[in-house]
Amino acid sequence: MGTRYFPERGDQGYQVRHYDLALDYRPVPNRLAGTARLTAVATEPLRQVVLDLGPFRVGNVLVDGARARFAHRGEKLRVTPAAWLPEGRTFTVEVGYAGNPRPVPSPWGGLGWEQLDDGVIVASQPIGASSWFPCNDRPSDKASYDIAVTTASPYTVVCNGSLVSTRRSGSRTTWFYRQAEPTAAYLASVQIGRYELASLPGEVPQRLAAPAALTARARHDLGRQDQMMRVFGDLFGPYPYPSYTVVVTEDELEIPVEAQGMSVFGANHMDGRRGSERLVAHELAHQWFGNSLTLAHWRDIWLHEGFATYAEWLWSEASGGESAEAHARRWHGRLAARPGGFVLADPGAKRLFDDRVYKRGALTLHALRRALGGPAFMSMLRVWTDAYSHGVVTTGMLTDLAARYTPESLDEFFSAWLYSEALPPL
Repeated sequence: MGTRYFPERGDQGYQVRHYDLALDYRPVPNRLAGTARLTAVATEPLRQVVLDLGPFRVGNVLVDGARARFAHRGEKLRVTPAAWLPEGRTFTVEVGYAGNPRPVPSPWGGLGWEQLDDGVIVASQPIGASSWFPCNDRPSDKASYDIAVTTASPYTVVCNGSLVSTRRSGSRTTWFYRQAEPTAAYLASVQIGRYELASLPGEVPQRLAAPAALTARARHDLGRQDQMMRVFGDLFGPYPYPSYTVVVTEDELEIPVEAQGMSVFGANHMDGRRGSERLVAHELAHQWFGNSLTLAHWRDIWLHEGFATYAEWLWSEASGGESAEAHARRWHGRLAARPGGFVLADPGAKRLFDDRVYKRGALTLHALRRALGGPAFMSMLRVWTDAYSHGVVTTGMLTDLAARYTPESLDEFFSAWLYSEALPPL
């Protein structure tokens, strides 16, 4: 059951292949009604199928089209089919549910489905997906998605993947999206607001969803995003999805939000002066590191945040700003002045989003670049993103790959940077 950091989340007994979600949302009463149909494969013999689901009222539950007994307590939906599901068996679970969605409490605040002043934001990392649909909420369980959302017609709905169709009926509109590439549950997303949809320039189709009053500022602040896309494509390999969407909320947000094929920024991140351009680079880089390559275990969060932070430095270097070396030296000095130990490859659940995960992660990559040499390091990056595209990764997989690019042993190097509390000299 679950993982070491969040043992109450997820189940190892099955792997979801596809989620089909039909949602009906009424903003004023914050009322969500949904039908979720999961297609999954048993990875062991199952007497029960255990799903993560928040405090909704559950109607009937079907397994392979037949009614099944269920119990819903403590954000766990335990479904008992009429007969055992043998290992390797493909099966479907259909759940009808309704209620008032609310974020999942966590040390980092509420996670998942949250009301804005006028709309909805979904920010589920790491354990908030159950706030809006029944799921197997572990990052290594990646599936494709069909998401249909019906809501009041003045609102625009943005979800992962490609917009397949919209259908208006009276005062309400249904938006249908399809995400074909494997997606972790925490990266599935629904954004609802009074947004205008626009295209941004680029070879990769790029979309903007923003309030009319913020569109001009957003266009300016995202003006170099296509150049970023090309730089990162050269460094990391082709952009891993058919399109990329940026949502700008009318509300201010403490930090931008990452989702698959999508990033969400607050009004405060679009100042008309490109004051948050490093965050634009960071969130775009997550499409490679975090979304295409997703950690198997939360202890390896540096594989997401360290890479995305280093991408900020690489963008700075490529766009005429400070070099990655200058960024590394400055941040090494700052981290060296901080008291207390920190193990990058296993920081602990409460330190998942500690700034040292980001900056020491980036420093580790810069030190590896020095150890391997620039050409070998860049070659390794492209092999890393290609070999594990749309899959799951671990720290051990990266260290094994890096070892192929030098005849020298990297054991002491990785022991110091990844598994020792003290910060190594740069």
